This record gives sequence, C-alpha cells and structure tokens, in this order.
Amino acid sequence: MPDDAPPAIPVTGGADGQLLIAQCTRCALWVHPPAIDCPDCASELVPHPVSGRGTVFTYTVNYQPFNPAVSVPYVIAIVELAEQADLRIAANIVDCEPDSVFIGLPVEVRFERHAVDDGGAFVPVFAPRVG
Repeated sequence: MPDDAPPAIPVTGGADGQLLIAQCTRCALWVHPPAIDCPDCASELVPHPVSGRGTVFTYTVNYQPFNPAVSVPYVIAIVELAEQADLRIAANIVDCEPDSVFIGLPVEVRFERHAVDDGGAFVPVFAPRVG
C-alpha cells in the first residue's frame, strides 16, 4: 500500500454481529461512508458499534438477474440508522417479500458471510424489525 493511501476503516464488523460505523473522536459525528477524517471538525474517525436499527429511507426492487447467485426479485435500500439523522447505509432488505417493503419500515441489521480469497467477509443486510 502506498504511504499516502488512506487508512483502512472497518465498515461492518459482522463477525461479532455488530455494525461498525466511523465516529468522530471530537464532535461525535457518525460518518458513513468512511472517510479519512471528520467532515465537520477534521478530527480522527474511529469505528464504533451502532444499534443496527434503522428505517428504510428509500428502496428499489430489482428484477434483473445481474448475478446468477442472487435470485430475483430482491430489494436494494438506503437505510437511515437510528443513531443520527442522515446517517445512511445501502444494503439489501431480506427475510420478507419485496412487495412488503415500504419507506419508513423499521429494520435491523443482520450479516451474511461471503467467502473471499483470504477467508470470509461479513456483509450487512437488513430485515424487518419484529416487535
């Protein structure tokens, strides 16, 4: 990695079931997607666990089979996390029928493990929150 490359900031965590989001060490702003430093005060960002709860901000249902390993239809959503207004993450909505998804749907994070060259990666997905 070149010397001027930005440091790697974990995006999800996942292995322990916690969604990690970068948070400013000075002003406590949550920042996603990850950045090198805080866009408000330029301080250091450190990944911290969040509740994993949120609501569907917007979504689309995909019917095009781009990846043969993924059956259609499936929902791609922008989820606004509970920790902060405008803290949003793109993810799939799972464990429900696509036509049951709506803007404002309460959801919670889950993780899908995917094999990669050097082990596994945990990808955050969201499912409707029960209760």
